[in-house]
Amino acid sequence: MGRLEGKIALVTGASRGIGRATAKLFAAEGAKVAVLSRTPAGVDAVVADIQAAGGTALAVPADAGNADQIKAAVDKVVAAYGGLDILVNNAFDATVAYSSILDLSAEQLQRNFDMGPTAYLHFMQAAYPHLKASGTGRVINFGSMAGIIGLAGMGPYNMAKEAVRALTRTAAREWAGDKITVNNILPIAETWGPEANVPPATNPLGRYGSPEEDIAPVVLFLASKDAQFMTGYSLTPDGGSIIDSAR
Repeated sequence: MGRLEGKIALVTGASRGIGRATAKLFAAEGAKVAVLSRTPAGVDAVVADIQAAGGTALAVPADAGNADQIKAAVDKVVAAYGGLDILVNNAFDATVAYSSILDLSAEQLQRNFDMGPTAYLHFMQAAYPHLKASGTGRVINFGSMAGIIGLAGMGPYNMAKEAVRALTRTAAREWAGDKITVNNILPIAETWGPEANVPPATNPLGRYGSPEEDIAPVVLFLASKDAQFMTGYSLTPDGGSIIDSAR
């Protein structure tokens, strides 16, 4: 406990799934956590959970696809807590992820980029001066195995997620002198409801990951002092699905 004591973190897409698990774990480890999502009710529920457990959290309802709202969200966190040490870019619009290359429209591709690498870029740019001032800034972006293997039927998602990894690697080089590390997470986790018709996992460990038990702890590692000498990497909590192919 206390691995993030005194730190200030902003987690996007934090009303459900991996984002929620990450926000709650960060708070349990001592961070002040800004919980960002488009759904105010979802944000408020996560904040209430954190506060009930004795943690500190701030509700930040915002659209990650809107540059003005991104800047306002970062400003709100800094005004409330006095700075920013950790940025977790997790938000994405999963409703537009599916299309073959042949059928892919420019509009659908643009939406994937707006909610993926473009949104991540805007958050990173808004957070940069505060991460630099921190002296131990951390950026953790979410890519995907789908982009690495070129998962059929998910053309726009694959393209956007690989752009996230390129953004991460470039920022890792450019911001290293400012003592900001920038890394990727490429998770596979069970974030769907029981009604979803999902085939059994085929990875070596034979199961889908848990947001709470398998993914959030890896995000915590990258946010903590333990990962201070790692930057530009893609970590793959995926049960071995893409062994040796993520970097």
